[in-house]
Amino acid sequence: MINRIVVVLLALLGMVSCGKKSVFQLEGNLSNLKNQTIYAVFEGSDKKLTDTITCQKNGRFEIKQEQADYLSVTLYFENKSVWLTVYPEDGEKVTLSGDISVPELIEIKGGETNEKLSAFYKNHTTLLKERAQLIEKLHMPSDSLLTDESTTTTKLINIDHQLQEKAESFIRKNPAEKASVILMYRFFRDSDDTRLLEEFIPLLDSSLKDFFLFKELESFVARAKRTAIGAEAPGFDLVNIYNQPVSLDSFSNKYLLLSFTAPWCEMCQADNLYLDEIKREFPAEKVDMLLISLDTDQAAVKKVLETDTIKWNLVTDSAGQGTSMLELYNVNALPRCFLIDNEGKIILKTDNGLEVKKVLEQILKK
Repeated sequence: MINRIVVVLLALLGMVSCGKKSVFQLEGNLSNLKNQTIYAVFEGSDKKLTDTITCQKNGRFEIKQEQADYLSVTLYFENKSVWLTVYPEDGEKVTLSGDISVPELIEIKGGETNEKLSAFYKNHTTLLKERAQLIEKLHMPSDSLLTDESTTTTKLINIDHQLQEKAESFIRKNPAEKASVILMYRFFRDSDDTRLLEEFIPLLDSSLKDFFLFKELESFVARAKRTAIGAEAPGFDLVNIYNQPVSLDSFSNKYLLLSFTAPWCEMCQADNLYLDEIKREFPAEKVDMLLISLDTDQAAVKKVLETDTIKWNLVTDSAGQGTSMLELYNVNALPRCFLIDNEGKIILKTDNGLEVKKVLEQILKK
């Protein structure tokens, strides 16, 4: 009888243990954090949870959340202008430490994938610090901003190219690591040329095919081909801030600069100077422009534009229009510009307004 009771108790304890969900724990200790409010976005295959955390002390914070099969946790700092992503592993506590001004160099401990990524970035500290300095320089006011921005952007492109080469080397040496898929997602997903992605994907170990980012990369390649150079620009039907209908057909027989921006995108502000120049330099009957802003407050945007000497054709995200255009045109980073020719074909994709200006000058001032 006693033996039966023991067996039943053990069975009940096992059931309780099996039903208990694991808890994701994260502790952070970050320096140079100016805003002590942090936003955490937990993402699973079919769910998303957003949480707001306030640091207990300067740069110190703790997160506890039932794991519930979350695949990634993205932390947004400094009014969402800086972010990093960690990848939960069952039962592993994650700790973050380092300087928020160079988020890639924040040391992440806990979970094999997190630690492999952290080690990769640490091996390229010099490049990442130089990159952070160049980005900071882009955000600094200057009387000769256009000249300085052009030089700084060239240096930044060169560093990004070097980091891509380092990532490519890691991927080829570690085809069975989830960290390789994440580096592909980080360094090659925003590329206008998907040939490397198409080359890397078959090299990855078959065990990674169920990893959620592997599937997203396959989907990305398919979408990227839809907006490749030379492809017919995807059609759209929108309503601008003046309540006027706007479609791709609205710009027939002229060049269209389709520019994606957001109020919180600091690099977009520098790029807007080139948009001003393009708007003033090229006649509207030859070159038109449509801005897609992720700002949701349409009334506030309209009020700001009332003081501008240029009347901008602008669509906000107040009705989800901006978000749908991001997906339609496969935009994963801001700023982003598409130059569409007078036959409706995409002839340029770039994040640099200066490049758009130069291409238009070459085409229209021959």
